[in-house]
Amino acid sequence: MEKAGPILKRIAIATYLVFLHVVVIVLVGERIFEKNVGFNPLPVAETVIDPTQIQEIPTPLPIPSIFYESNVQIEQPTPAPAIPLTTGEGLIVPVAGVQPDKLTDAFNDARSDGRIHDAIDIMAPLGTPVLAAIDGKIARFFDSELGGITIYQLTDDAKFVLYYAHLQKRVDGIIEGMPIKKGQTIGYVGDTGNAGAGNFHLHFSIARVTDPKRYWEGTYINPYPLLKSGGKLE
Repeated sequence: MEKAGPILKRIAIATYLVFLHVVVIVLVGERIFEKNVGFNPLPVAETVIDPTQIQEIPTPLPIPSIFYESNVQIEQPTPAPAIPLTTGEGLIVPVAGVQPDKLTDAFNDARSDGRIHDAIDIMAPLGTPVLAAIDGKIARFFDSELGGITIYQLTDDAKFVLYYAHLQKRVDGIIEGMPIKKGQTIGYVGDTGNAGAGNFHLHFSIARVTDPKRYWEGTYINPYPLLKSGGKLE
């Protein structure tokens, strides 16, 4: 029993030293963790919001003035120009976009087999709309080796026949006998017939007829001065 006293004393001292080491390790470990991880827990009081407390509303961003100034004019896209309505009784150039001062008088030019042109050629890109030069009605569709795809138009008084030749095609929806108005699209510029490949133009002629049923016969008149001046057929 006398020997047990010193042994118990040593055990108590060893236990105390182990406890101190544990405490030191815990304290040092917390400092190292806070330093390296940067974790600083906020006090509980700072993370709790009092629901009865009035919170300050943050200042909103300024609204651009264009949204509230009534006199601001927002630029609108420019619409495509509309084709102007034709007025008066005179003829118009039967190819869209071609101005009268761009026409060339080829009425008396010689053609193959000793023929005279008896018409004018109006140059324009492939597919340019061909317009009725005056009010009237479709007299006949005809496709030929010389004229290619063509349209014959009688005037309202049936005294004149207008001839449109070398068309790429006729516009969809028109038929023989239907009335047409000046400026109405009836076909498209092409190079059919004997125009020559790539020589895109409208062959346009006017003839005075005595028998509307024989629209292919008549006396040709020069369309050039009429188209230049917007003159009437009389």
